[in-house]
Formats: sequence, structure tokens, C-alpha cells
Amino acid sequence: MELSTVSSLADVSTDDWNALTNDSNPFVQHDFLYALEKHDCLQSWGWHPTYLLVHENNQLVGATPSYIKDNSYGEFVFDWAWADAYHRHSINYYPKLVTAVPYTPAKGSRLLTKNSGSKQTIKTLLIRGALALAEQENLSSVHWLFCEDEDMEVLNNENMLMRFDHQFHWSNNHYENFDHYLSQLSSKKRKNIRRERRKVSAGNIHIKVRQGTDLNDEEWQSLYYFYCVTFSIKSGTPTMTLEFFQAMAHKLVAFFALHENRIVAGAICFEGNNTLYGRHWGCHENYDSLHFDVCYYTGIEYCIEHNLQYFEPGAQGEHKISRGFLPVRTQSAHWIAHEGFRNAIAEFLNHESKAMNEYGQLLNNASPFKQI
Repeated sequence: MELSTVSSLADVSTDDWNALTNDSNPFVQHDFLYALEKHDCLQSWGWHPTYLLVHENNQLVGATPSYIKDNSYGEFVFDWAWADAYHRHSINYYPKLVTAVPYTPAKGSRLLTKNSGSKQTIKTLLIRGALALAEQENLSSVHWLFCEDEDMEVLNNENMLMRFDHQFHWSNNHYENFDHYLSQLSSKKRKNIRRERRKVSAGNIHIKVRQGTDLNDEEWQSLYYFYCVTFSIKSGTPTMTLEFFQAMAHKLVAFFALHENRIVAGAICFEGNNTLYGRHWGCHENYDSLHFDVCYYTGIEYCIEHNLQYFEPGAQGEHKISRGFLPVRTQSAHWIAHEGFRNAIAEFLNHESKAMNEYGQLLNNASPFKQI
């Protein structure tokens, strides 16, 4: 097997890359990753594509979506404190190598391989290739973010440092409609959701669902405006371009809120084979409960109507629990070149994992579903 790197997916066949992804997650597929490259969402913001490839008999059998980074923006597995500690000791934390989907805190495969008897061998080669690249380029560290269990097992076998956090996901338990879903919640939670939806409808606001391929120019401009305005409110940076979203129209679903036939809010979702992924939201002004209706309840209704099994509305947010989104572990793995910092970070992660386990138990105890 031969390991190599390329700096653009323009150099990799779409079919060859997608043959490694099992078509389960829209974010690791060739069109999404290449659209980020092509439409100026990466290098200007510190993401420098460095894809690792494994070939056997001139066929692509393994790959990783990897980037050399000179910052930690858009990763959602926070290592700012690690970088600060390096800085205080006059050691460079950047650049580093990150295997992840930029700006996308969604769990998925990071060590891409075909389903074959050589899967473990290929995944191990990809990990060791990343470490060799880090040493060659004098990188401080290597990080694999939002990994699936199978990848984490191989990473653990290679003695990487393990880290985990929680997100909040919704599961479709064969619900016939939204009312059927609500019937499974405790009375208090059910009444609260109905009250929130009544507030929206009482404000003469209605919600429209649009497939990305059906959006007109005005809707595209509105959707992108809402994407940008949220970053300006939160003092962030809108790194994705309108052209990127338009290139991904075939996998994009838009939820619009209209007040007196004027679009006042919008949410961007992406649809996979069995999962809806909520990504971005924005609003003109503060409408009572509108965020919950557009970003959560409309998404749940969409999943039920389209027979999608899961709804992942994004990172963080304990308030999602009371609305039926239960805690799910997200996982990452890390390699630190500097021995002293590797030991210190390992100790930190040990304490953090104990706290996260306790936190996870508290989250599970807060389930809004009826106790059987």
C-alpha cells in the first residue's frame, strides 16, 4: 500500500472518494468537501487542505479529510486553552493537523476505507501517515474530531489521547405525525411546546419549507443574509460563501419564517440518507419562541414526513433536552508531539472525562419522555 497527500480534491476522482464514504454522511463526501475548497471557504480562514490517501494496486482504498491549521476556528472541539498554554511557554501550537469537516460538528467517518478485510490495516496506515506528516512538517499535534466508534477504536489502539463531549439528537420512534411525537412527552413538556408554537402562529407567522434546488434568487439572498447576521451578532466570522451553499443546493433544506408574507427568519439544514442536520439560523429581530419552532419543531416534522431516523440540530444547547433531543456522545482523538504537554493534556483529559461522565448522567436524568 502507498500513502500520499494531495492539496485539492480536484486531484481525486469523485467516484473513487465517495466509494470510501458509504454515502451515509453528506459532509465527508466529495461534493461537500470540494465545494468548500472551490468557493473560498478554507484557505482564507486557516484551513489548508492536506488530504491523506492510500492506494493499493493503483486503486484508492483509504483517505482522510485533513487540514493543516494555523488557528482553532470552526472546529467545535475546543483547544484554545492548550494553545494559550503553549504560547505562555513560548512554544508554537500552530500549525497543527486536523482531520475533520470544516465548520461542521457532525459525527462521521474520519478514516475513510472500503469495506474489506484490510480496513483495520488501512485505518492504521492513515493514522501513522498523519503522525509522520506532523513530524515532517514540524506540527505541534494531530487531531481527529467528531469520529465514529469504529475509528475511535483504531485510534485508541494507536495510543491517541481520547476526549468526548455531548450533543443533543432527536430520534424518530416510528412517529405518525408531530402530535403522535408530542404524546410521548410528559404533560408539562408537551404543553410547553404547544404553547411555544401557539405564540408563533398568534404572531401571524407561518413557516415554509423549501428544497435547496427550488430556491429563487430572493430566497437565496435572504437565507445567506440570515446566515451572516447571526455571526455578526455573536462577533463571529461567516466563513462559508453564498456560492458554496448554492453548490450544495441538492442536499440543502431551508426553513423560512414569514410574517405578513415577508421572510423574517431562516434556517439551513442538510439532508443525509437517514439524518437531517441543522446547521445555521438567523432572524431579523426577536420573535417569541420562533427559534424553537424554526430550528427544532419544523425539523422534527420534516423528519417524520420524510421518514428520516435522526435529527442533529448542531452543537451544544441543554435547552434542547426539554424539546426531545437526548444527549449523545461525540468523540475526538489527539496526538501531542511535545512530551511535557502530552502528559499534562493527558492528565487534563482524565479529569475532564470524569466530569463529563457525571454531566452525562445528569443529562440523561432530564429526559422529557414519559417514564414507562
